Amino acid sequence: MRGGPVGESRSTGHWRRAGFAGAAIGVLAAGAAAGVAVERLTVGRSVRQKARLALDSAGPYGGLRGTPGRALADDSTVLYYEVEEVADGAEPARRRRLFGRREPAPVTVVFSHGYCLNQDSWHFQRAALRGLVRTVHWDQRGHGRSGHGVSQGGPDGVPVTIDQLGRDLKAVLDAAAPEGPLVLVGHSMGGMTVMALAERYPELIRDRVAGVAFVGTSAGKLGEVSYGLPIAGVNAVRRVLPGVLRALGSQTELVERGRRATADLFAGLIKKYSFASKDVDPAVVRFAERMIESTPIDVVAAFYPAFAEHDRAAALSVLAEVPVLALAGDHDLVTPSSHTEAIAAVLPGAELVIVPDGGHLVMLEHPEAVTDRLADLLVRAGAAPGAETAGTDPGRG
Repeated sequence: MRGGPVGESRSTGHWRRAGFAGAAIGVLAAGAAAGVAVERLTVGRSVRQKARLALDSAGPYGGLRGTPGRALADDSTVLYYEVEEVADGAEPARRRRLFGRREPAPVTVVFSHGYCLNQDSWHFQRAALRGLVRTVHWDQRGHGRSGHGVSQGGPDGVPVTIDQLGRDLKAVLDAAAPEGPLVLVGHSMGGMTVMALAERYPELIRDRVAGVAFVGTSAGKLGEVSYGLPIAGVNAVRRVLPGVLRALGSQTELVERGRRATADLFAGLIKKYSFASKDVDPAVVRFAERMIESTPIDVVAAFYPAFAEHDRAAALSVLAEVPVLALAGDHDLVTPSSHTEAIAAVLPGAELVIVPDGGHLVMLEHPEAVTDRLADLLVRAGAAPGAETAGTDPGRG
């Protein structure tokens, strides 16, 4: 749009354009592309605003906190993480419900979150495992409480690469879990981060990793994803989006105002591209919305190019001897379940789980299904005492 209606001031025109830009970023942040049709909302805006405020104050999600720590990435970016230790005298009944009669041996479960989210996206799994298993939750660079990427700062900043994220994860492991067996859990971009770690540090996988869970992620070919939209339109957007994002990344304040102005559209897009169920708790939907909308536009712009370049299919071979869970929602429009099936096909020993009526944020939408499968993975990985694990390599549980 070259200009506003007749009589519109220059500042108003900028504000309106920022609104449209914010809507576009809302699409991107939810993992979508342009051209989404959103139903006309019939409830008054003031009522919707009051409802959002009520959900923000009443929603119990994202409030779990552990012992904080900070790791230093190889470019000096400060990465924030939290550790949850095994509680003394953890309730036997809870342990039996989660793990059956066998209980996990000392192991650290490390959770890596997806694009435009933060460590709180694992809220339900964190609550279920709390006190029973040692866990580490961390924020990817530019997300949550972690610092903006030092490499991405300034006029000569470079885009984030998935390889960089793999190195970031290694820094977190060195700081938060320098020894002992590991189970690595990654959702979406977090799963790609685990793949990059395996590619760069195969000896770490061989020596210490007892299991891996890939949740709603992909090993590559993300350029073929249509997000449920006409492929011609998606391809057109892909050609111009990197340049648009670079431009918008330098107009942070203007774009953030636009995102706030288009909050209703933003919320509709998040729900469409995050969840498939019709009866998702509104507080969970609002929780996801808050995480996504808190990601600054310059971070969105810095990360976006990495996904088109992501190709870690060959790196999966490093995990051939590791117990793997490959799980996705059957209606994931962002990283379709076919990508999870492709991961499982490369790893014949992997457990493939497709969750019915599940979207991209399946761990929030169907938390019991995801948590139960993670508990199964801990047992299957050998992270349980017994004769079958006695005398084995500690890196294998």
